Amino acid sequence: MHMNLILENTAQVKYFTYMTDVFSALSISCTDYDWYISDIETNGYLVDEGWYSGESLDSLIQGNKIQFIWAVFTAFPIGTKFDVTEKPYIDGNPDYWNGSNPEPQLDRALFEIGCWDSSATILVGVPSQLAENFMAIYTDTRELDRAAR
Repeated sequence: MHMNLILENTAQVKYFTYMTDVFSALSISCTDYDWYISDIETNGYLVDEGWYSGESLDSLIQGNKIQFIWAVFTAFPIGTKFDVTEKPYIDGNPDYWNGSNPEPQLDRALFEIGCWDSSATILVGVPSQLAENFMAIYTDTRELDRAAR
């Protein structure tokens, strides 16, 4: 089973969109996956859209205080790469807020993590065990369809 979750409006985190904290709460390493990152705005760091190996993403975020104001991190099995014609987006994406219980925006994706305006972390299609890990750390997390606007 997969879950869609949101963490927002809480004092449990200082910054919602530091990916090292998100990965830690999920109890994963970014090196467990390959990643497609899109719709990026940061706190001043230059981060290119596109494919990242887990190792290259780990090198990027470890030791840097990159806050992803907007971004979609899409997780794939290691070795997955293909031409992306429609990049996943979060800024202005109605599927996050219309109660439709969205799925990851790219085919073959395992799950996606959305950074929403540096004020929310959105998890789409996260396996139950990862969701439980995240909710154990951040008890204010709730199901995304209950946050529909």
